[in-house]
Amino acid sequence: MYKFLLIDLDDTILDFHKAEKIALGKTLEEFGIEPTEETCALYSRINREHWERLERKELTREQVLVGRFATLFEAVEMTADAELCARTYEQNLSHGHWFLPGALEALESLEKKYQLYLASNGTARVQHGRLDSANIRHFFREIFISQEIGANKPDPEYFRACFEKIPGFDPKKTMIIGDSLTSDILGGIQAGIATCWINPQHKPTRNGITPEYELESLSQLEALLENL
Repeated sequence: MYKFLLIDLDDTILDFHKAEKIALGKTLEEFGIEPTEETCALYSRINREHWERLERKELTREQVLVGRFATLFEAVEMTADAELCARTYEQNLSHGHWFLPGALEALESLEKKYQLYLASNGTARVQHGRLDSANIRHFFREIFISQEIGANKPDPEYFRACFEKIPGFDPKKTMIIGDSLTSDILGGIQAGIATCWINPQHKPTRNGITPEYELESLSQLEALLENL
């Protein structure tokens, strides 16, 4: 039934939370800030809020990348160069990778039966570094990174640009798989393709965004597709 699979990278294939924690801790230490659990949790909340504002077109990408650190520094009452910190963090984040359980094996199997495309909202420099570190670039027919596309998920322009690059594209044979309701799932719904939410913690849906399918991990996707 399905032929084209658009798969998100962070927290779908690679463990972004672990990568973020390590890169953030190293970065904060370089800027004289102790990376306590409380400070890291605060950053994660600020970061998530900034990216969701980007999805709603309330901020530009540059405002997100720098503004999240400026907001953090203000919250912890520290004085530091937010722009330099953002560049340092990206450098630290672009190295190393950690696969989610079963994700690599899933890609190896899915690639034999379906056309795989990577669909990420991440920063190009960071995502290319992580793709090379993980050595998974070869699984995908195309790499669609929002910064290079010129639009972000869930913007319909992002999906239109991706679809134009897929030979023989058919929306009825296409599914997007990702962990974000507000970018992957909402974007897929608006683009008229099937959606599969990776939701290991069984979080409730919100804002009326309802995925067509829901799984705990990418490792379950092949079984789902075979039974459709």
